[in-house]
Amino acid sequence: MSVNSFADELRARSDDAIAQLFAVRPDLLSPVPTDLSALSARANSTPSLMRALESLNKFQLEVLTSASTLTQPFSKSELLLVSVPEAGEELLRLWAAALVYKDGTKFRLPGNLGQLIGDEPAGLGPRSMKKFDFKALADLPDDSAAVLERLTWGPPRGQVGNIKAPGKSIAWLLEHDYLAVMDSKTVVLPREVGMHLRGGKVFKEYSPKAASFVGTARKQKDIDRAAIANISNFLRWCEELAHHWSDEPPIALRSGGLGIRDLKRSADHLGIAENCVAFVAEVLYLGGLIVIDPDDQILPTNSFDIWMSRSLEERWSSLVSLWLETSRVSGLSGKVGERNIAPLGPELDRAGISSMRKVTLNILAKNLELDPVIKNLQEIIAWQMPQRFNAEYIEWTLREAEWLGLTGQGALSEFGIAFLNGLDELGVERALPKPVDHILIQADNSAIAPGPLTVELANMIGTIADIESRGGASVYRFSEGSIRRGLDHGQTGEQIKDFLKKTSKTPVPQPLEYLINDVAKRHGRLRVGMAQTYIRCEDEGLLTQILHDKKLESLRFRKLAPQVLVCDFEASDVIATLREASYLPAAENAGGILISAPAIRRAKSRPKPPRIISETSAPNEIVIKAAVRTLRTGEKASSHKPREVPRTTANETLDLLHQYIEEQASLTIGYADTNGGVSNRLIDPISISLGTLIARDHATGEMQSFRIPRITGVSPAK
Repeated sequence: MSVNSFADELRARSDDAIAQLFAVRPDLLSPVPTDLSALSARANSTPSLMRALESLNKFQLEVLTSASTLTQPFSKSELLLVSVPEAGEELLRLWAAALVYKDGTKFRLPGNLGQLIGDEPAGLGPRSMKKFDFKALADLPDDSAAVLERLTWGPPRGQVGNIKAPGKSIAWLLEHDYLAVMDSKTVVLPREVGMHLRGGKVFKEYSPKAASFVGTARKQKDIDRAAIANISNFLRWCEELAHHWSDEPPIALRSGGLGIRDLKRSADHLGIAENCVAFVAEVLYLGGLIVIDPDDQILPTNSFDIWMSRSLEERWSSLVSLWLETSRVSGLSGKVGERNIAPLGPELDRAGISSMRKVTLNILAKNLELDPVIKNLQEIIAWQMPQRFNAEYIEWTLREAEWLGLTGQGALSEFGIAFLNGLDELGVERALPKPVDHILIQADNSAIAPGPLTVELANMIGTIADIESRGGASVYRFSEGSIRRGLDHGQTGEQIKDFLKKTSKTPVPQPLEYLINDVAKRHGRLRVGMAQTYIRCEDEGLLTQILHDKKLESLRFRKLAPQVLVCDFEASDVIATLREASYLPAAENAGGILISAPAIRRAKSRPKPPRIISETSAPNEIVIKAAVRTLRTGEKASSHKPREVPRTTANETLDLLHQYIEEQASLTIGYADTNGGVSNRLIDPISISLGTLIARDHATGEMQSFRIPRITGVSPAK
């Protein structure tokens, strides 16, 4: 096939047909082709054809593959003979997508498409020029029949030890031309023989329709109840993970991403599975709410604080939107083969995952109040997008949609429905429980949060207490370590007690007050600074105890003065080791002033969300109509122009333009687009200003601006 014949067929199509082509193959619009010859070249290009094939369902691929086995051009009736009656309707859809084009009353495949389908479509061998007599098959020996049975449905090639001595079964088939010789060790089943053995059909079975949806019935109110709980949990995970990493930022791997140890530590802190932590981290990363700092620390950004200031519904919808569009697949996190793919790392991008998420959710939207059977759903999606299908991606999509609260009990929630329909009001804010501003302190040094806490209260209680259990009513535990953490953040013992008295609806138990007083009294008796590192303490007995403590031998302390010890380790390491040994040191600066750990730590660098592999979205009707209009204009212009405009130098171009402006004469220019394609324009030049030629375009009759550096040549109008 020549591209020109394909272009001629496109020229014969109506504006509506061209518009339909753009609708089903939106990549042809970027940029808009200059004329129909350019459109045909792009539509027949390998990248565009590959994208078009990826958009076909299983039956459309079967029909297209069946058409490729026929002698070109082929008729509709010939296609129906080797397929099924439903193929006739799909042939028209393939024509609309320019995957077949008309040649008189028959059809052809674009040349490059045949190459993509391959030389052995559906497992059929090459076509033979011989005439076959299949009567001899009545006398087919059993061992020869076994050979044909193996080759009939592909692959059509078989290996022999020596073609000159192939064995009795192969020799009989070669003698009757039912096999052909490819080389000294390979035989192949000719296409004509294969089709005969298949009963004249290309495929054993065709799949005109997808499987019917199968699911377990759920009540919408139960779905929504589960979904809103999921939404509440997801938002809490995002907050807690960001705050946790603000206090104890993980160090990114050299290759980028979150290490296994930090992943496990974060999972323990949140009380959720590691794959869920990986997902939450990825969503935060996508939103620019966390980044990997230049010093390799993974920290929240100032964008996180802005995000926290928004309504709960806005927080949720912003992250869901990113998840739906991203090409990153958090489910890949973990060991894959011999390699470990880290969350936040560079290896999580996969093309096509966004389309698969949207297809999955759209199927759920058409089958409301049904919890899908995963295997059945995978079959349906495998039929809809066979070229991109991945069974694991479907499982991960369903799992992540549940975590996000788009679904509840497996079925689409009212919040998910509203989100997919693009509604302004999603109902999330109304359905979520209202934040509470109080806690209930118990006699065992624990505190119950009777609901989601306000941001301020959650931040403070998270600093001075450890979360023990999560849920509708979370339980916090006060301990020596948690109180010390509050003191490290700049709080005093009195401030902590005042806070608890104000926020607790129950009295603060005396044991808890004693604990706070005791930790506050001991906190800061030891002072740690940089000497390499020194320790000073007014209690010489305590220093003597430290100096002889076997748990601290690794630090190799030396007594510098009665109240001062020094060692050769970093201050942060010394503090951590002392605390492990049940001492409660505090850090100080060079002036002897206590250093309080900052309550908020934020990344120094600006958010740099990960790269997203974009997928071409369906254009709207206005864009398509404008593209068709531009295409027709370009085609009209091409009919009034010479095929070639001689190239001119920059100086020659300017001289000729000025000349034609003075003479008020029409001219033809070669004009390059942003992709380097050159089209010829018939124009009336008017003026030159700031490197731009103002002229009337004969094709449109309108005034146009032409950048002079893009003008490749100038010639008189003919």
